[in-house]
Amino acid sequence: MWNKFKEWKNKGNIKRIIKEISFEDIKKDKYILIDVRARKEYMEDHLVGAINIPYFDIKKKYERLNKNDKIVVYCQSGIRSKKALKIFENLGFENVYNLKGGLDNI
Repeated sequence: MWNKFKEWKNKGNIKRIIKEISFEDIKKDKYILIDVRARKEYMEDHLVGAINIPYFDIKKKYERLNKNDKIVVYCQSGIRSKKALKIFENLGFENVYNLKGGLDNI
């Protein structure tokens, strides 16, 4: 399967699964790309077709999205987008993936 799952332990030793996907795998299917960086960062450079929903605005703007769509969140290095992925999951999105390594990995 092309989706990669990464387990990590948080401070309470509870394992969480981070759903990650590579840039190459994004090209194999249709995804909504969400850039969770600040607007200024997005304007400087972003993936073609990506929507900018800054990390701190996700809870205000998520209703524009269909919870059944396949979504890939990304940022510069993958740190903010991992946090964004968890927010989306907590809001009821099931098909959300983190771009492994963010833009730095492309």
